[in-house]
Amino acid sequence: MRPTQMLNAGPNWKVGNYLGHDFGALGGASKQKGIVTYGLAANRQNPFAGAAHDAIFNTFRRTKSQIFYWLPPLIAGYYLMNWATERNHYLNSKAGRAEFGDSE
Repeated sequence: MRPTQMLNAGPNWKVGNYLGHDFGALGGASKQKGIVTYGLAANRQNPFAGAAHDAIFNTFRRTKSQIFYWLPPLIAGYYLMNWATERNHYLNSKAGRAEFGDSE
């Protein structure tokens, strides 16, 4: 049996028709009211319309709403790493070894 015969054997798959079964009170393959279908040709679409504008302003809006969640830990981490680096340099310097050399 050819595949097209199987496709034609089922319900009517045309646009605007109900895609349910023919049993029960589901409406069958009859034409349904209130179904509106729109289409747009692929060569008429502009997928990047407003992409640069949306990228700039959406990024600003999302950053503005989230900045207090990530900026304070970022600043605290920077100052902690800066303190740790300076402390390490001091402890490995001549003055640091003289001050804390006998404690190890």
